[in-house]
Amino acid sequence: MKSKVKDRGLFVAGVAICFAVAGLSVLVEKLIPGELLGASIVALFMGTIINSFFHPAWIKPALKFTSKRILKVAIILLGASLSINTIMSVGKMTFFVMIFTFAMCFGGGYFVRKIFGLNWKLGNLISAGTGICGGSAIAAIAPVIDAEDKDIAFAMSSTFLFDMVMIALYPLMGRALGLSDIAYGIWAGTSVNDTASVVASGYAFSEIAGDFATMVKLTRTIAIIPTVLVFAYVGTRIKQKELKAASKGQKVNLVKIIPWFIGGFLLLAVINSVGLIPEAAAGVIKGTSKFLMVTALAAIGLGTSITDFKKAGLKPMFYGITIDTLVTLTALIVIWCMGLR
Repeated sequence: MKSKVKDRGLFVAGVAICFAVAGLSVLVEKLIPGELLGASIVALFMGTIINSFFHPAWIKPALKFTSKRILKVAIILLGASLSINTIMSVGKMTFFVMIFTFAMCFGGGYFVRKIFGLNWKLGNLISAGTGICGGSAIAAIAPVIDAEDKDIAFAMSSTFLFDMVMIALYPLMGRALGLSDIAYGIWAGTSVNDTASVVASGYAFSEIAGDFATMVKLTRTIAIIPTVLVFAYVGTRIKQKELKAASKGQKVNLVKIIPWFIGGFLLLAVINSVGLIPEAAAGVIKGTSKFLMVTALAAIGLGTSITDFKKAGLKPMFYGITIDTLVTLTALIVIWCMGLR
C-alpha cells in the first residue's frame, strides 16, 4: 500500500516538474524580444539540458504520460483555433502556392530522405513541420505514426534552427528581390515554419506584409487536418502489414483509422467553423492548448539526452535545411509564375 502511495506521489511530482519547466519556458519566451524564441522550443531544449544532470528512473512514467496523453489533449484543444472561414478570406492564389510547397515537402522529401538515410517517421515529421506549421504539425502527426520522442525532438530542432536564420534573412532577401508587400506576405506565410517566426519575419518587412503573412499562415495550419488523416491511414496500413506477417492474416480494423484525439480535434474545428465557439472562449482554449503542448514538449526534452542528438548526427539537420531551402525556392518561383512581384 505504501509503495503504491509512494509511486503515485512520484508520478505527480514528475508531472509537476514538466509543468514547472513549461511555466519557466513561457516566462523565458516573454523575456526575449521580438518573439524570436517560442516557449515550445525553449521547453524542449531546457528539458534536454536538465536531463543531462537529472534523469532518475522514477520520473519516466510521468514523462510518458505527459508526452503522450497531455499532448493528445493539447491537440484536441488546438481544433478550436482553426476555422474553415479563414481559408475563404485568403483566396485561391495562396492555395496554389501551398499545393506546390506541400508537394515539395512530402514528394521531394521522400527522395531527399532516401539520400540522407533517415527513417520515414523522422523524415515526414520534419517535412510536416516545414510544410504546415512547425511544432504544432510535428506534435499532431507524431502520435498517429507512433514517432519516438527523440524523433520529435530532432524534428523540432531542425525546423527551429532554419526559422532563426530566416527571420533575419527573409526581409533582406525580400527587399533585394523587390517583392511587393502581398508577394512577400505569401512567400513568408507559405515557407517559414513556425507561426511566431512567420509573424516576426512578416512584420520585419512591413505591416501589410506581416498582416497578410499571418493570415496565410493560419490558412496553412488548416492542412493539419487532411495531413493527419493521411498519416493515420499510412500508419494503420503499415501496422496491418506487420500484423499480417506476424499473425498469419489477422487484420487491423480500418474503421478505427481516426484516433480518438483526432476525432476530438476535428469536432472542435467544425464547431468553431460554424461559429459556435465565442471568440473569447476560443482564445482561452487556444492558450490552454499551447501551454499543454509546451508541457508535453518539456516532457519530451526531459526524456531526451544530448547523447541522443550526438548519435543522430547532423543528418536530420541537413535534411531539414535541404527541405526548407527547396520549399523557399519553390514558393518564390510559383509566386513569380503567378505574376506577383
